[in-house]
Amino acid sequence: MKTNAVKIGNIEIGGDRVVTIAGPCSVESLEQFQQTALFTQEHGATLLRGGLFKLRTRPDSFQGLGVAGFSIVEDVKTQTQMPYISEITDTRQVEELNDVVDAFQVGSRNMHNYALLKELGQTDKPVLLKRGFSGLIDEWLHSADYIVNGGNENVILCERGIRTFETKTRNTFDINAIAYVKQFSSFPVIADPSHGTGMRELVIPVALASIAAGADGLIVEVHPNPAEAKSDGYQALTFEDFQQLMNQVKKIEPIIKRNHC
Repeated sequence: MKTNAVKIGNIEIGGDRVVTIAGPCSVESLEQFQQTALFTQEHGATLLRGGLFKLRTRPDSFQGLGVAGFSIVEDVKTQTQMPYISEITDTRQVEELNDVVDAFQVGSRNMHNYALLKELGQTDKPVLLKRGFSGLIDEWLHSADYIVNGGNENVILCERGIRTFETKTRNTFDINAIAYVKQFSSFPVIADPSHGTGMRELVIPVALASIAAGADGLIVEVHPNPAEAKSDGYQALTFEDFQQLMNQVKKIEPIIKRNHC
């Protein structure tokens, strides 16, 4: 089935090129976010990620800078001119985030938050919809339809792993889902091997496998010093890792036939 490409800023997802979205799990400081943005841009990333509002399993974990991080994001966006994507966790954040982000990200926990999906259907900003960690593919696609039926057709799906009986990795990354969505839906789909594996050592091979399966892009976590990250440092790529990933993506992309029909 033909993929309906979606633009975030001036970057097309679902076209002829594999797109990479990179940045830290959470925006922690101007120095951290700026340093990461400049490095990933230099080595091939075209969109920037970074959480401001974080949904965490433990209530005592870092929840993000929230509104206090807006000025940091705006400064870095001005410097890099990179489109920026960040997670929205509540319908009340739509208005305040609208002027900060170029695309809204719906996280795994909110795939079934139909009130939020309906609200995002009323916006004109692209929506990156992550698959729920227990979501069936059909449920994922129906969640996307909630946004589309509201009038916003700019939906990008993101496979980020599902919860299974296997415990060696944070989640079980579903390569099948990428191939299925490309074959039987018109939505662009990107891969999140950071959450899909939860292990820095596995991010690169799973990212490359995702591209081979037909993914239109990647979203990866990168941090200047993962050991000091306030969230998910164990799955964040170092700068050296990210450079290695992009070098390998450049090598395999030309030999993977980008067929969107």
